Amino acid sequence: MRRASSFTSTILSRTLATVHDGGVVNLHPRFLRVALFYSSGTNNSYKRRCWFSTVLSSFSKSSAQAVSLGLAGAFASVVTAASVYAKEPTPAELMPKDVVLYQYEACPFCNKVKAFLDYYDIPYKVLEVNPISKKEIKWSDYKKVPILMVDGQQLVDSSAIIDKLVEKILPKKTINSVADEDEETKWRRWVDNHLVHVLSPNIYRNTSEALESFDYITSNGNFSFTEKITVKYAGAAAMYFVSKNLKKKYNITDERAALYEAAETWVDALNGRNFLGGSKPNLADLAVFGVLRPIRYLRSGRDMVEHTRIGEWYSRMEKVVGESSRIKA
Repeated sequence: MRRASSFTSTILSRTLATVHDGGVVNLHPRFLRVALFYSSGTNNSYKRRCWFSTVLSSFSKSSAQAVSLGLAGAFASVVTAASVYAKEPTPAELMPKDVVLYQYEACPFCNKVKAFLDYYDIPYKVLEVNPISKKEIKWSDYKKVPILMVDGQQLVDSSAIIDKLVEKILPKKTINSVADEDEETKWRRWVDNHLVHVLSPNIYRNTSEALESFDYITSNGNFSFTEKITVKYAGAAAMYFVSKNLKKKYNITDERAALYEAAETWVDALNGRNFLGGSKPNLADLAVFGVLRPIRYLRSGRDMVEHTRIGEWYSRMEKVVGESSRIKA
């Protein structure tokens, strides 16, 4: 509400400087009071009507009409903005009680799961897995990440994890049409089958970028000093060579060009919409945002935003997903 109130005040203050007879009407003090009154979030409709009628009576009919139209447009803009950035909190009765994510900080699949948890305000703990020893997941038969423990139940594979969570917390999830559902499914598969495969060759494109990535990983993980040094340098060296093999496997000749092409492909899929889901993100939006989030402020992510059109969509997603729901373990 505070964000909406501030936004309302800004919109109103600009709107009330109304163009009239070829000029600009100066902002009248009483109009400013009305703007502040309307942005305060009060429910007293009687007071609003009194203020509004008092102010309008001091102006000519044409000025009042112009201002009324401006106010209507301003409030329409506020409603639209509020709907774009509205989150979808999980109903309390469906909220999991104990959620623990075993992850690598820079893993795109792990970040896909975190984007879903953050958007639906599901509190979760994180246990960083040492990528060399994997001692944190020795108890599990599944030797990859992410592993999500939900109220004692082990869930694995990022897309399967999200599907299970949807069944648990969104039993009445509705999609406007079969076409919308097909589109969402198509782009979720695109994330898993294409987008993630262009990320590693970019993150570990050269030794300096590989070290940058592992510096990010070790600074966010729960590692001892010795483990940080080992993981940073041994991990960076290993992933540098792994990324070279991935380039060959997926026929990537220019890793940056492949990343830019993927970003542009996604923007084209939006087709002018704020999100693929329309006025709010769907599971495909969350998947793309999730896998891109760990690279956004690395060199590869900065280059991607600078050289493609994806930046505006990404900024909208940052706002709507909001702060992390992560809690201390």
